[in-house]
Amino acid sequence: MPQDPLSHHFTTMAYNNAWANHRLLTACARLAQAEFEARRTGFFPSIKATLNHILTVDLFYMDAFEREARAEAPHPRCTQFFEVEEPFGTCQTLHAAQAAVDRRWIAYCEALDDASLSRTITILRALAPQQETRTRLLAHVFAHQIHHRGQVHAMLSGTSVEPPQLDEFFCTMDAPSRAQELAELGWSESRLWT
Repeated sequence: MPQDPLSHHFTTMAYNNAWANHRLLTACARLAQAEFEARRTGFFPSIKATLNHILTVDLFYMDAFEREARAEAPHPRCTQFFEVEEPFGTCQTLHAAQAAVDRRWIAYCEALDDASLSRTITILRALAPQQETRTRLLAHVFAHQIHHRGQVHAMLSGTSVEPPQLDEFFCTMDAPSRAQELAELGWSESRLWT
């Protein structure tokens, strides 16, 4: 077995995802509600809208991954995750819901091994079923998160709250910088890297 198997990389990506969401949403929670909802430049028109998009997309994909893991059929109406564009009105309620789905990503990735990464996830899209390997779809999910967190980070620059650093997760030299959040999340460095 390789020193750092790909399945372990996906597990660390799930932890990074949860840590970055926690750090970013903790910062966003310091915004007044008016700043949280204020119109801004981005793919989505506000911090609130962008964070809700991250979460609803996570729920959409998490459902597909968990169904496949349980050997269930794909969701027959997966678009239900997008019927309400902004299901969470405050940062506090959104943070709690995001943390819950982040824990599901961690649990899912911790159960993976490299041999299972080639299994196919099927999503019943409107025009045709989407079929992707676990490897490709997990990479997409984490890239999606990073992409939109970056937009929220940029939007925060125009508020009263300083945007937090979001790239202090992987390097050992950055361990002191992430120690507080790891403690808040109940994690340790050894849990992440072994």
